[in-house]
Amino acid sequence: SIPFASSKEILIAEDQLINRKVVTQFLQKKGWQVYAVENGKEAFELVKKDPLRFFMVLMDVQMPVMDGFTATVNIRECEKDNRSHVPIIAMTALAMKGDKEKCIAAGMDDYLTKPINPEELYEIAEKYQQD
Repeated sequence: SIPFASSKEILIAEDQLINRKVVTQFLQKKGWQVYAVENGKEAFELVKKDPLRFFMVLMDVQMPVMDGFTATVNIRECEKDNRSHVPIIAMTALAMKGDKEKCIAAGMDDYLTKPINPEELYEIAEKYQQD
């Protein structure tokens, strides 16, 4: 069976400071611990180093250095070796037909559109939190 993180920590990868702050505040208000980084490379490095630290990654799709798609593909590659799986949720302003499918194809588990709706965010966090 796949080991799941037992932590209450969520990783946010988002290059826009205001978006990072808003999503962090939403989550902290409900008692989750949040760790935020500003690009996909940082997110990938953190998950690679400690695959069970986060129970969920909120991944912006368009970021400098390494975008969310590339970071997700890299994380999934590493997971083959350590046989773990962290849910990765795309956060994107791209709400065009086919975008969700593109996120899922890259290995993402779910999809949130921006601006982030707090109720949808809570629903997703609760769905992926392993109690």
